[in-house]
Amino acid sequence: MSEEVGDPGSWSAEKRLAVLGETAAMSQAEFSGYCRKTGVSAELLEQWKTGFIESMSRSRAAEKAAAKAEALAVRNEKKRMKKLEKLLRRRDKELAEAEALLVLAKKAAELWPAHEDDKG
Repeated sequence: MSEEVGDPGSWSAEKRLAVLGETAAMSQAEFSGYCRKTGVSAELLEQWKTGFIESMSRSRAAEKAAAKAEALAVRNEKKRMKKLEKLLRRRDKELAEAEALLVLAKKAAELWPAHEDDKG
């Protein structure tokens, strides 16, 4: 990265990350020269590094929490689907039974017609 201009404290996150990446592999002499040239202090770079690490840790924790919540939602949805499928099977059986009773009632009515004079 070329020399930066302006207050290092106001640099964008992208610039800060680029500086951290660039200075990570430098020897102590190169690092000192870089700090003098750009006006960035070693303490400020350490703060940026710590902030970046903490941010990544929070991000990972948030991702894990989101994945856990999603897995729970999927599990609950599967339970709900299983319940609904069970209810549907039961209702299908009830409907088939009602249909069979109607058919039997119809056949019984055909075989033994009701007479108005059969009162008793």
